[in-house]
Amino acid sequence: MKNRIYVLGIFGFLFLVYSFTLVPPLLVSWWYHDGEGSDFLITFIALFATGYLLWAPFRRKIGELRRRDGFLIVAVFWILLSLVSALPFAYGLHVNFVDSLFEATSGFTTTGSTIFKDLEELPPSILYYRQQLQFLGGMGLIVFAIAILPVLGVGGTQLYRAETPGPIKDTKLTPRLSQSIRTLSIIYIGLMIACAIAYWLAGLTPLEALEHSYTTVSTGGFSTHNNSLGYFHSHAVNFIAVIFMMLGAINFSIHYMVISNRNASLYFRDSEVRTYILLIVALVIFYSAFLYYSHQYRDFYDSFETSLFEVTSVITSTGFGITDFTIWPFCLPVLLIFISFIGGCGGSTAGGIKVIRVLTLMKQAAHEAFMLVYPKSKNKVKIGRHVLDDRLMQAIWGFFAVYIVIFVILTLLMMINGLDQVSAFAAVASAMNNLGPGLGQVSMTFADVSTNVKLIAIFAMLLGRLEIFTLLVILTPEFWRN
Repeated sequence: MKNRIYVLGIFGFLFLVYSFTLVPPLLVSWWYHDGEGSDFLITFIALFATGYLLWAPFRRKIGELRRRDGFLIVAVFWILLSLVSALPFAYGLHVNFVDSLFEATSGFTTTGSTIFKDLEELPPSILYYRQQLQFLGGMGLIVFAIAILPVLGVGGTQLYRAETPGPIKDTKLTPRLSQSIRTLSIIYIGLMIACAIAYWLAGLTPLEALEHSYTTVSTGGFSTHNNSLGYFHSHAVNFIAVIFMMLGAINFSIHYMVISNRNASLYFRDSEVRTYILLIVALVIFYSAFLYYSHQYRDFYDSFETSLFEVTSVITSTGFGITDFTIWPFCLPVLLIFISFIGGCGGSTAGGIKVIRVLTLMKQAAHEAFMLVYPKSKNKVKIGRHVLDDRLMQAIWGFFAVYIVIFVILTLLMMINGLDQVSAFAAVASAMNNLGPGLGQVSMTFADVSTNVKLIAIFAMLLGRLEIFTLLVILTPEFWRN
């Protein structure tokens, strides 16, 4: 009980830190005189005061936390930050709270879905704030996926460390974790700065470059324009986005190893990254050929560039667009939605099931087929040089089974609340995979769907971002006993 009381102090500290992230949009509002400054200022004061009141009584009393405390902190952290992030939308734009919560959750979970129909009518400070939300969420995801989840042992995420032993060596929540978080933060911010400079050199204004670098490296997908990156009609911008979306969706432990060893070939020595890159190459070739021979674009280069951008955007769960892929012929739009289930690498900002899990499941399936032919064989399932034990395989199969069951339930709930089959399937896929774009009624925006659909989508976004079990475990009675 004492530890759970001390958790309030941690939430207070998080509120204190988060309150200062409202300063940049406040400055943008004052610079552009868009009238939103007072709303950001009031939100800042409220969060700072609340945070201090919660943190002050426990600032010298918080010791080492247990695993269940980690579950509670991570799950409630995402829920509370989504709630408080909704305040500027509710106060500044007078949007109803469910819509505000949807936009904030979509931003903080780096999903990229929106309830706004015309982004270019929004005040500059609100546009900046949306982009910054995804940047902050992306940083939270890196810490969560690499530093926290392996400690909690959720859904087979120990694979992230087993395959790519980076800076995270701890087995419990200790001060050493802060050193790892600083290292990851430096890498993440460094990628963002490099992306912003590249966008600026490609012709974007400094503010546009910064805003879109936030949502590229975080694989979030929010843009300040209705046509997303297609607004700029720039080949250079498109290729810069592709590079940094791919980097954002690679395990940040691999980035750490590459930087510390100054050896880029380490990217290709990792089984997950190698599979991820080969998958993108194969899909781009497939889409380029299909689009070219169906005369969707005037030449092969246009087909290739569009395919490269859209495939990368979807598999990294970013959600940027330079075209409306929903009008593509044959099965191409639906296949893109299915691709989003794979997602990026573990320990990255990307959503989806993750390449490492899909790769493991495929290897397990091949192993089972092999054992039918050679039942006395003692071969084991391996990822790289690592033999996977039975407990780990059970965790991965458990994650996959729960993922499918929840997906089906949420899809049915979407249909009960008014969506057609295609729209319901795409809405849940978009939310749980933290993708953004969908099909049918949710191909561009969630503005016209019912409140219940938005609430289901909010829950799905949080489930997908928190790797399902992290959120579900705190909803069980057993968690709150003892």
